[in-house]
Amino acid sequence: MPDYLLLKTVHILSSTLLFGTGLGTAFHGWMANRSGVLAARRVVNRNVELADWLFTTPAVIVQPVTGVWLAHIAGFPLTTPWLMAAIALYILVGACWLPVVAIQIAMRRIAEATPDGGQLPARYHRLARWWFALGWPAFIGVIVIFWLMVAKPEFA
Repeated sequence: MPDYLLLKTVHILSSTLLFGTGLGTAFHGWMANRSGVLAARRVVNRNVELADWLFTTPAVIVQPVTGVWLAHIAGFPLTTPWLMAAIALYILVGACWLPVVAIQIAMRRIAEATPDGGQLPARYHRLARWWFALGWPAFIGVIVIFWLMVAKPEFA
């Protein structure tokens, strides 16, 4: 049982890191883009991208590994309905996150290539809208996954 509790702690901490980093970077990215200040966009885009590599990516890897391991130890088959729903949502969240990573890199490059006093091109603003839009299903998906992990509902 001590292995299970340690694994569960790692799983919870990694999910917290994943959710918190996502929410924090989304807030700062959104606020920097709303500010209209090119220098702020440059710094925040760079830091959002860095946070994804340092925090989000490792958590994205740890989550399924610890999750499957926990299910195995606890005796939950991966075909358990609430677990299948959580896995499907995790895949949906990942399908939103992967393009967001590419979008963040493109936004950073555009902001860094824009001369001081210059205007960001329409492409930057289009990417920012996609970045924002893809965050919503990912955010809601993670909240539902949290609920599934806690409630473990029985589906009929």
